Amino acid sequence: MSNPVEQFMPQAPARIGQGTAVEQSRAVAEVQAAIVVAQQCPRNVQAAVAEMRQSCQQKGLAERAFFRYSRGGSTVSGPSVHLARELARCWGNIQYGLAELRRDDEFGESEMQAFAWDVQTNARSSQVFIVPHKRDVKGGPKKLVDLRDIYENNANNGARRLREAIFSVLPAWFVEEAKDICTRTITSGGGKPLPQRIADAVRMFEGMGVTVDRIEAKLGRASGKWTEFDVAQLGVTYKSVQRGEVTIDEEFPVERVTVTEIPSPPAAEVADVPAEQAAWPQVAQPGGAE
Repeated sequence: MSNPVEQFMPQAPARIGQGTAVEQSRAVAEVQAAIVVAQQCPRNVQAAVAEMRQSCQQKGLAERAFFRYSRGGSTVSGPSVHLARELARCWGNIQYGLAELRRDDEFGESEMQAFAWDVQTNARSSQVFIVPHKRDVKGGPKKLVDLRDIYENNANNGARRLREAIFSVLPAWFVEEAKDICTRTITSGGGKPLPQRIADAVRMFEGMGVTVDRIEAKLGRASGKWTEFDVAQLGVTYKSVQRGEVTIDEEFPVERVTVTEIPSPPAAEVADVPAEQAAWPQVAQPGGAE
């Protein structure tokens, strides 16, 4: 006796197309080839470390090596997916990727997978997760309908999982040394004198509409007392604002004026008004003044 539930279950296709069959065979052959290559050409750790050090000394990578965004009233920062990909390239024999397994437009969500696999040591990290087609805004979550917005939302959420997957299969000491070198590269400023780097930082943020007073309020000191670390942090913040990870108002909040800070009127003006009259409510007269 057949199960009545089976009548309502979607049936798998009885056959697959030639293109799908070729892709499946190609994927299996690619995995097998990667394992064979990893066994025949194992990584040279010393060469990998040397290449990592050379890459992290480049200003272009160091400026993109860290991220910064706001969450729950606090700021979250750390190594970025750009650094993770570069370290995976330097370490070698690592496969990683991000895939959208299924998209459900009815429920407004995508099922995705991020993975990283060291084919030499067989260390693998894989995570399947759901990404709602929504974006957090000040008024609450906003539903995404445009295909490009959905793609960018999936890519942004997937990049975080991919970053963690890559870092989980890389040696911790390898990642920590890379972070230290990138920090020193940013701090050094490519050989520019510190006053010039300060002026460049002020000019960059002025182009975004951020005055030097707001920057000084954020750092807690005048621009003439900024250190190399302060300028490096401003560089990370600038890149994060450009990538849309944080907003200008989140990083440089405008100071609000309280009631106690409002100046009182001059004593002479107050003395001209009798105390009884000052307490009267001001009522508009119909027809205006005669």
